[in-house]
Amino acid sequence: MTLAFVALGLDHRHIYGMTHNMQRIGARCLGYWTDGNPQPLEGYVKRFPDLHRFETLDAALGAGADLALISAVPADRATLAIRAMEAGHDVMTDKPGCTDMVQLAQIKVCVAETGRIWSINFSERFEVPSVTLADELVQSGAIGQVVHTTGLGPHRLNRPTRPDWFFQRQKYGGVLTDIGSHQIDQFLHFTGSQSAEITMAHVANHANSSDPELQDFGELALRSDHASGYIRIDWYTPDALPNWGDGRLTLLGTEGYIELRKYVDVGGRPGTDHLVLVNGSTCENIDGRAGGLPYFDRLAHDIAHRTETAMTQTHCFTAMELALKAQAMAEARA
Repeated sequence: MTLAFVALGLDHRHIYGMTHNMQRIGARCLGYWTDGNPQPLEGYVKRFPDLHRFETLDAALGAGADLALISAVPADRATLAIRAMEAGHDVMTDKPGCTDMVQLAQIKVCVAETGRIWSINFSERFEVPSVTLADELVQSGAIGQVVHTTGLGPHRLNRPTRPDWFFQRQKYGGVLTDIGSHQIDQFLHFTGSQSAEITMAHVANHANSSDPELQDFGELALRSDHASGYIRIDWYTPDALPNWGDGRLTLLGTEGYIELRKYVDVGGRPGTDHLVLVNGSTCENIDGRAGGLPYFDRLAHDIAHRTETAMTQTHCFTAMELALKAQAMAEARA
């Protein structure tokens, strides 16, 4: 039976990749609903011109879909997810899946009561083929046990295209809640950690004083019982870089290391998905573009069979909880 889905909220451009990748695996989009006419709507219609726009949220939720994709304003995502789960949908939400601990607690209750799946599309892992290849190498023992991760997530501000909510702390949730959650997800996944402690967290606005609620820099450190990690994120990508950010991930193992230059190699190699592998027998650059994006197929499998192959529910909750704790720690010390 073909998986059917609806898109709810088009306030962030990540909805493009979410929709495309579900269609790529053969899922059928029944249409979309969004409140008003957010900036990404025009691009969505150009990419998916044949999709139906529902007049109301109730109409979208009553269309008979199995899955709801959610990319609304971050502060509104939890409410939409709960509405969707109560209506019988599993959920794939853009990150952050929620913006405070109250929302996360409400989502946990809803998941427990409905038995629905609440999955965050951590696109810096799930939409990057070289990360898939790195995962395979780690699982094969290529670098031994991963004991440390360094995640760097610079982003371009693109001020003219940003909506008002982007600069409102209550709406976007803070920089560690938002893009920091990507990196926390990767730490937990690659180190095989079930939980972790935030040991340091810091946020600042160094370069955008006219927008006092924007946090344009953030960093945190965390550790589990067998690994540690460092994360740095910012909104400082220079104009000369040919893409939105020089995202990198370094995995340090007991027998080697892997470095990912996900979106660009400023060292001169063209294209994306550059993987460096160094261990006892190999020191090489690997083209990771053929690594694949298994998250979407796995989520479809989980929806059909009520399994947890894409990401466990506990992992999803833990990644979001740690991001919220880091955000609270950073702001308490600001």
